[in-house]
This record gives sequence, C-alpha cells and structure tokens, in this order.
Amino acid sequence: AVFCNLYVHTSGIKPEQVAQIAINGRRNAALNPAAVYRTPITLDDYMAAPVIATPLRLFDCDVPIDGSTAIILSHRGAAKDGPNPLTWIEAIGSSMRYRNSWTQLDALATQAQPDVARMMWSRTDLRPKDVDVAELYDGFSFHTINWLENLGFCGRYEAKDFIDGGARIALDGELPINTNGGALSAGRMHAYGQIHEACTQLWGQGGARQVKRDPKVAVLTTAGGPLAGAFLLARD
Repeated sequence: AVFCNLYVHTSGIKPEQVAQIAINGRRNAALNPAAVYRTPITLDDYMAAPVIATPLRLFDCDVPIDGSTAIILSHRGAAKDGPNPLTWIEAIGSSMRYRNSWTQLDALATQAQPDVARMMWSRTDLRPKDVDVAELYDGFSFHTINWLENLGFCGRYEAKDFIDGGARIALDGELPINTNGGALSAGRMHAYGQIHEACTQLWGQGGARQVKRDPKVAVLTTAGGPLAGAFLLARD
C-alpha cells in the first residue's frame, strides 16, 4: 500500500483506472472453470468495496489458494514430439543483483522491475510489440500496473491511459492480460498460475477465454518488490 500510494501521487492514476485490472481479471475468471471467484464485478462494485490499506481496496488484493502446477522441461529435440506445439523459454530476467529487502528498496514506485525488464529484453531480439499475451503478477493490482510500464508496454506513469476503460487489456484487446483471472480472481499461486496460463494460451487451449488471435509470444512475471522476475515464452 505504501508503494502504491507513492505511485498514485506521482502518476495521478485514478481509482476508476486502477479498477480495470480487477474488473478485467474477474471477467476472464468467469470463463475459467478453475477460478475461485467467477462472478463478474462492475466499477460500482469495486468503488463500494472496503479500503483495506489506502489506496488498496478489497478487489485490489489477491486470494491465496492451495494448488499445484507441473512444469516439464525437455531438450528441444525431444519436445518436438510432444502432444502440444513446441514452446520454449526465449529469455529470462531476474532481480538477483537487486537489493533483497522490502523495507530498503531504492525505488519504491517501481521496485526491482526495471532491472528485471532490462535483463530480459537484452537477451532477445523480440520487443514489447511482439508480445501477444501478458500474464502479469497481480498479488496486488498495483504490481500489474507497474509491470505494464516497466516491461515497456507503455511509458513511465502512462499505465493509467493504457488501461483506461479496460479495452486494451481485454481478451480481444491490444494486449490481453491475466487471461485466466490472475491471482485476484483465479487464485494466487505466485508465478505458477501465470506459467500454466501462458502455455495454455500459446497452445490454443484456453477455451472460452482463449485470446482472439493466434498467440505466439507470451510474457509472464513473478512477484513484486525485490523478488521480481520475468520471462518470455514463444512457440513456432
């Protein structure tokens, strides 16, 4: 909440804009049979929800769940004979060189994310414009807003305009995000839910929540604060 409060005062983002992260997540979760919360919410619902810690409202906070995700890594030569389209890790960015402390961050409004993004993009020829779907950590809605900026999908403090109205981040939008409902509605499994959903989308197995294009590149992010990480998945 402290980090988010600083960001709000610096960027000028409005609650109605922040709300789009939660509203979009719940709209996508309604199409995900495995999601915890599937009842759609409106802007009025969001604004009427109690403030947990200023400026975060109830729907800005994720829902912890029990769950598991199996990740199978294989040599490319063996993976090509698998049941799904060949999907590979294109690039990874980590915060291993960033100060590992929540209370001593040197950039409260961005956390470790810029360092993570720079590392990831330096390891690939792909750029933000090449990304078809983004599964961005949403332990709190603020983290997702931060990631949109720090990964380069919009400029610093311009996420408010990018998410305004919710059209750009919807399943049929310019950059669909958190297509399974994210941690806010599907349930928090840290990055594991994002990994599973990114693969699901790249394989075209999202069912009713499948993005309205043929996605070939997905970005996903993990956690916030000093613990952030990101990587690109791609398929043929």
